[in-house]
Amino acid sequence: MSELHFGEVRLSLARSTGFTLEADLRIPSEGITVLFGPSGCGKTTVLRCVAGLERAHGIVRIGNEVWQDDDKGVFRPTYERSLGYVFQEASLFAHLNVEKNLTFGLERTKVKDGRERLAKAVELLGIGHLLGRRVSQLSGGERQRCAIARALCLRPDILLMDEPLAALDYARKREILPWLEKLRGELRVPILYVTHSADEMTRLADELVVMQEGKVRAAGPLAEVLGNVKVPVETEYGASAVLRGRVKSVSDVWRSAVVAADGWRVEAVAAGFGVGADVRLRILARDVSLALDKPVGLSIRNALPAVVEELGAPCGPEGAYLTVKLKARSGEGRILARVLRESAAELGLAPGLSVWALVKAVAVIV
Repeated sequence: MSELHFGEVRLSLARSTGFTLEADLRIPSEGITVLFGPSGCGKTTVLRCVAGLERAHGIVRIGNEVWQDDDKGVFRPTYERSLGYVFQEASLFAHLNVEKNLTFGLERTKVKDGRERLAKAVELLGIGHLLGRRVSQLSGGERQRCAIARALCLRPDILLMDEPLAALDYARKREILPWLEKLRGELRVPILYVTHSADEMTRLADELVVMQEGKVRAAGPLAEVLGNVKVPVETEYGASAVLRGRVKSVSDVWRSAVVAADGWRVEAVAAGFGVGADVRLRILARDVSLALDKPVGLSIRNALPAVVEELGAPCGPEGAYLTVKLKARSGEGRILARVLRESAAELGLAPGLSVWALVKAVAVIV
């Protein structure tokens, strides 16, 4: 069994409403695979089919276990599938405190070393101080952290998360996202995560599956999928790219940070991290300008030496602009720039041309 193909999901479904689903995806053995797309595109349907909560025709294999294979007459009910499921709402028992909510499933399933796994989940999600609290005393973010811990302590082969932050306000989302990032880094269980939020997708995804109208439009490693100008991933903010880097310095005076990211030195606003921290930098294509020569006398802090790698097709209103894929001159970093076709023509943009990508430090999303 290949590490790259720990899980296999191939599903087809036709509803009387006219909605059709044709999904074919692979799930790695670790990390977060994000199902991304607009509401109604089939993301949650795929998740529910993996869980056995909904039925579509096809195959669902997780690890060495075949949960569904219609051609062979195999369909294991949900209670026979080793999974954890986190819904949009935490769905905790209001009459129990946090600790009793977490042990409720363990007492009924008799999971081997369940108590030990529960202790690790409590530590991993930082909820030890919440164990004695009633559910009514928890914030939205705390409730979801408890719901995740409850799912993990049952030793699942896969963790399914259906827009777990959708019901939270902006502050609560910011509270829980670092814990989800910690899960990605420390948990040795694959996570299939559904969202239509570009912020969650770019911060959490290792693998990205883009869905549209019931079909998989693109799939692969996050940076690779986002950098495909032929099949651009459009969000509410337009196309974007993600760089992985390490913080090299932080200015206590100016509260700015320097990040070494895939062959570039990128300045950004310091966001509560220290020197040596591994971070992701998200740069929107609309926030990148291009110049043939390195400019001087600008407030823009980032002038990144780049080479034009690829030009996308005309897009936008009346095809007025296009997306340019740029590669670091010394490194593997790639970002996108959205420019008017007229500007591209005036600059003579073409693959292989050396340019400077200009990005305001305040536009770099950490």
